[in-house]
Amino acid sequence: MKTAIYPGSFDPVTTGHLNIIRRAAKIFDKLIVCVMVNVGKNPMFSLEERVDLIRMVTKDLPNVEVDGSDMLLAEYAKTIGNCVIVKGLRAGSDFENEFQMAMINHKINPDLDTMFLTAEHQYTYLSSSMVKELGRYQVELSDFLPEQIIPIVQQRIRTTIQGGK
Repeated sequence: MKTAIYPGSFDPVTTGHLNIIRRAAKIFDKLIVCVMVNVGKNPMFSLEERVDLIRMVTKDLPNVEVDGSDMLLAEYAKTIGNCVIVKGLRAGSDFENEFQMAMINHKINPDLDTMFLTAEHQYTYLSSSMVKELGRYQVELSDFLPEQIIPIVQQRIRTTIQGGK
């Protein structure tokens, strides 16, 4: 069985992330979307909430599982066994960082390879950070987020703004 892990912080999961998930799910027998802890970020949603949001938008994909982890990705992959990492690339600047991370992951776990999927053109500018910023200005988010989670994200943004005043 060909298994892949698609890791990320997914805070929140965007239509660009969902596009990579759907495309990778067609390539692999099993795709594990793993919400990772990134100590350099202050997430708007908890790890468990992000896992739930991704489950909500991938429930129609039978070969997709969603998990969360605070482990190093290379170590997490060892717990899965024979697998490959899938990373989405939006622009050339993503490549440098993702290539470096792929080499480090391979150094820690020599059995681990990384496959890059380039973003489709309509998602090359899209990031969770940008979506949160647009949401703070009450911009319509239907082009950026899966429909099911828009009310949840908007409510969290309102709560965050009100809490920050």
